[in-house]
Amino acid sequence: MSEPPKIHENPNADLRARLWRARRFIDECYDQPLDLTEISRQACLSRYYFLRLFRETFDTTPRQYLIKRRIDKAKELLRVHSLSVTDVCFEVGFQSVGSFSALFHKTVGDSPINYRRRQRESIGKIHGCFVMMYGLQAPAQSRI
Repeated sequence: MSEPPKIHENPNADLRARLWRARRFIDECYDQPLDLTEISRQACLSRYYFLRLFRETFDTTPRQYLIKRRIDKAKELLRVHSLSVTDVCFEVGFQSVGSFSALFHKTVGDSPINYRRRQRESIGKIHGCFVMMYGLQAPAQSRI
């Protein structure tokens, strides 16, 4: 009786799967204090090899990706919730309001407070039926 043919696994596919697993980990745990060691562990790779592969695959570093994910979530919270800017900062995983505000301004081009104000003003310009249909009603005024 002959042995079944050996299936050649694609090592690149395995590495891609590991990198995507680490990226999903960032997506799911963005609000936690993550570091490169913890993220690279999700891919079962050394820190520096992981960093190089992540950058080559996603055209960004894990840290940049984490910051982008946090800023995107902060934008969402500022648009639809009445949390204070400080609460939003901690909710998305930043440890300092100053660094959050600086990174937010650098990324978005405006401060969190001004971003919230502009978003709420723009909602007021949308036709009422559309606002109701998509639940875009601006929340009650928040503490800032």
